Amino acid sequence: MEQHRTRPPQYRPRRDAPLPAQAGRGASVGVQKGGAPARRPAPLPAREGRRLPNPRLTGLGGGLFCGASMFLLACLDELLFGASPAVYGVLFLPVSALTALWVRRGDLVSAPVVVPIAFAFGLLPLAGGGGGLSGRLMELVTALATQAGWLYGGTLIAGVISTVRKARQMTRRAAQRRSQAAGTPRGGGPTTPPARSAGQLG
Repeated sequence: MEQHRTRPPQYRPRRDAPLPAQAGRGASVGVQKGGAPARRPAPLPAREGRRLPNPRLTGLGGGLFCGASMFLLACLDELLFGASPAVYGVLFLPVSALTALWVRRGDLVSAPVVVPIAFAFGLLPLAGGGGGLSGRLMELVTALATQAGWLYGGTLIAGVISTVRKARQMTRRAAQRRSQAAGTPRGGGPTTPPARSAGQLG
């Protein structure tokens, strides 16, 4: 009898079954799709431009700032320009504007008051006076009389800036009150939705 030769069954991969490498890649893709999305790093905040100094001085602080600034400027004027009253008067104008700008909102009224006092205090190094204290006081009064235009100009600048800031503050407060009044209902309190009956709940 003829004996049929039996061959061992050969393993043939199915076309439908994915290859091992493809199966692993598909599994990883499935995990990425099914899992939580990867978080992207938050963008770095943009660097803000340099801001100008904007301090808030009290009434006393504004007076000290203005007086010390005018005294130092008067000393520089005496050293560099031979105690020129015109240079001192010109330098007084920006100092008056800065004092009115840097004073806090609650002390805006003090800016036009401390500015002329600082002007007179800064004139002490410029008032020579060879006759002792009385002579220095006479020179100071004379300087104040001759430089009254710069004194009035700086005081006027401080007063105008303070008035404008006060008007803007009042306008802002009025706008805030209007927005709050528009946001609240006319009944006086927040309205609550009507309660549903038992039939509507079921």
